[in-house]
Amino acid sequence: MAEFTVHQLEGMRYVDCLLNDETVRAEAGALAYMKGQVEMRSPFFVSPLGAMRAMIAEEAVVRPSYTGTGVVTLASSLGGFHVIELQDETWILERGSYWASEGKVKISYHRVGLLTSVWAGEGLVYLQTKVSGTGKVVMTTRGPIERVRLEDGQRLSSSSLSVVAWSSSVKFTMRRAAKNFLGRFTSGQRLVRTHEGPGEVLLNPSPYWRYRMLMQREQDPLRLE
Repeated sequence: MAEFTVHQLEGMRYVDCLLNDETVRAEAGALAYMKGQVEMRSPFFVSPLGAMRAMIAEEAVVRPSYTGTGVVTLASSLGGFHVIELQDETWILERGSYWASEGKVKISYHRVGLLTSVWAGEGLVYLQTKVSGTGKVVMTTRGPIERVRLEDGQRLSSSSLSVVAWSSSVKFTMRRAAKNFLGRFTSGQRLVRTHEGPGEVLLNPSPYWRYRMLMQREQDPLRLE
């Protein structure tokens, strides 16, 4: 199996993909450099349906693959990376969370229910990346990951940036934050994203401080002057 190692250098993090006559797939534009006998392949022609799904999901239309023996180093980030290993299972990834995976892991899309899609502000069609099969998957995160196990019927409610991924057995819906109707206007939180067990959820409680400062600077350039 391919090995994914997360490194930290100068406050940045990056991923090395160690291949031994193997294939990995990575997000478009994620390559920093590669060493050894490794060949990159990226298809030129994509089915219209596949391209349409990728655009709706706001994900890359094509994700290049790297095959051979050597090391593929992916671009660094102020955020973090988290590796999970699928054992003949399926996980749903929040938008923008996919970074890399072993070649045998299947990547497709999961369509969210119409009502949840509308409440989430995504319109009539809301697609999320789905990974399934057996093998390792690397996700990009804002900070450290907490793995939460939900029992049958147990709920986890969160803001839009707090959850990175969840197992396919977990049900995702949108709900009012406050139980009483008028509480939505005074709680400061109109809607929350709710994940209901059984299953596991990857939670991102807090971003790395450098990542947080970058986001604050982008939102308000004068705030940190």
